[in-house]
Amino acid sequence: MRRLTGKLGMMLVIAVAAGVITPAAVAATTHTVAMDGTRFMPETLTVKRGDRVVWVNKDPFPHTATAVATFDSKSIAAGHSWSYVASESGEFAYVCTLHPGMKGTLIVQ
Repeated sequence: MRRLTGKLGMMLVIAVAAGVITPAAVAATTHTVAMDGTRFMPETLTVKRGDRVVWVNKDPFPHTATAVATFDSKSIAAGHSWSYVASESGEFAYVCTLHPGMKGTLIVQ
């Protein structure tokens, strides 16, 4: 990890200390789930709160990533993507509403 020095580093330290930016937001990671062969890969993904998850549709037809009452990508066209920032902890089962056999689980710690 690169250490920030100078004015930018000091501003970041002050923002974290003041609660304007949480340490989780500073260390957020982006994770990718491929929609390929009518499967979510990986099928189960564990992330931290504040991380971003990007679903990328590699199939030649649309898919969704839908967890009831948590997130819904709507239709993701072939070759496109959709992202979600994991804001609450828990285990979230999700499906492609267009292909109900496509199932995945997002675990947010």
